[in-house]
Amino acid sequence: MEIVPTLNFGGNCRDAIHMYEKAFKGKISCLITYRDANDPAYNPLLKEHQKDFVYHAELIVGKQRIIMSDHVDIEFRTCYSNFLTIMFDTKEEVQQAYEIMKEGSKTIYQMEATPYSACRVVFVDKFGIRWGIMTEQTE
Repeated sequence: MEIVPTLNFGGNCRDAIHMYEKAFKGKISCLITYRDANDPAYNPLLKEHQKDFVYHAELIVGKQRIIMSDHVDIEFRTCYSNFLTIMFDTKEEVQQAYEIMKEGSKTIYQMEATPYSACRVVFVDKFGIRWGIMTEQTE
């Protein structure tokens, strides 16, 4: 059994996956549009501009797979109760990832050292996804 985090978007999944790929030094292993999927369950629901939305995508970060997609049948809402934590080895890696992701984000906890982390920042990115980016306690 494997738990695979899944992130949903309201039409901007393609932009998000490319930003996460860069910030987390990940690799996109799959990206299928609604047009390419040609799923009869969704075809009648799609407006022309939604056909190029992401039907299913997978990003590999370290050894972890993250599934991502755009929703066309439900309203997208930001969720503050659930979030993903990305653990980096160094404070500099945390700073670099946050620099890529901070534009348009809403900071919840400023970047700082805590009793459990030498460097931690928690924020909601411009796509409405909440992240914790941190290191272990190394100082």
